[in-house]
Amino acid sequence: MKDKPMPSHTKNRMSSFEVLLISVVWIVLISAPFLFGDAADDPSWRSISKPFESLIPLAVVFFVNRFLLVPFILFRGGAPNYLRYILSAVALILVVVTAFILISKPAQGNFQPSPQQRQSQQSPHPPPPPQLGPSSNSSINPPPPGPEQRGPIPLYVNVLIFSILLVGFDTGLRLSVKLVGSEQEKVKLEKEKMETQLTILKNQVSPHFFMNTLNNIHALIDINTTEAKEAVIRLSNMMRYLLYETESGKTSLSSELEFVRSYVDLMKIRYSENVIINLNIPERIPEKQIPPFLFTSLIENAFKHGISYKAKSFVIVDIAIDDNRLLLAVKNSIASQGIKDSPSGIGIDNTRKRLDLLYGDKYHLDILNDGTEFNVNLSIPI
Repeated sequence: MKDKPMPSHTKNRMSSFEVLLISVVWIVLISAPFLFGDAADDPSWRSISKPFESLIPLAVVFFVNRFLLVPFILFRGGAPNYLRYILSAVALILVVVTAFILISKPAQGNFQPSPQQRQSQQSPHPPPPPQLGPSSNSSINPPPPGPEQRGPIPLYVNVLIFSILLVGFDTGLRLSVKLVGSEQEKVKLEKEKMETQLTILKNQVSPHFFMNTLNNIHALIDINTTEAKEAVIRLSNMMRYLLYETESGKTSLSSELEFVRSYVDLMKIRYSENVIINLNIPERIPEKQIPPFLFTSLIENAFKHGISYKAKSFVIVDIAIDDNRLLLAVKNSIASQGIKDSPSGIGIDNTRKRLDLLYGDKYHLDILNDGTEFNVNLSIPI
């Protein structure tokens, strides 16, 4: 079975932030011996080239870790495999440090005499013995014991320490970048998921709404041909609004409320004077953007379940704007064949889903049914 392709975040692509941070670290490693080490006091070629002997194994550890261990062991298969990666990183450091010790041993074994030893070897006369006398007592007595002089830290120990620090730094950087990338990918997927669900919900609401509207116009043709023609024009404007003005997922509040007004006007044509239909919209509407068709399902539900042809019934829609919030109140009578004890149906369910996706916990939707009236109160931020 073929291996699954590695996800995009495991590919060996470095962001500009990674390149900058890694460059700074390596500049510090390269320049430190010249600023604080022996090369600062002794500008000879040996002192200048000696620090690079320890940089070579550090570079090997860094590149093997970044381009082999991290992508193919730590991140292979999706979830990080920390145990196998740690064992591999420890083995890499031990192998590189051991190789460095073996290679640098011959150079350390070549004994170079000090200048004083070379001078004493070249001089034909031995140095004069120390003078004995009263003034020489201080030279005979050994100096008082002082603190023990420790030699410099072996170079391979420095290589070992810096290898561990370098691997920890590089792996921590890769994990941080991967975490940030995963969070960004998660946000992107959530946004795409929300847009897809909103599109599905919108497509469910719109055909249902236009089916009822066409039925209204069909009933109107036999009653009043002139009003039927006006209703067709009104419906045409509503379809244009649906097709062209809501493609971006946002529409102006004034356009949405005009759509609601056209819908209610079409409903008024269908029903007799025994049905009270009132729509109250503020005269001044702010220039705000809202998602389209938020109110259509709630208003359509009121007409569907609240109108009776035998008894007096009513549908009252009030829209108010206060403190950057829009308030919608829909009240309707309950027909004998209408809503039962608990509200249900595609319209209300889809409206709840849309509000959850769009506003989270920033909206309020209350539905009350006292047996004679059905009340819906919606508050959303604008």
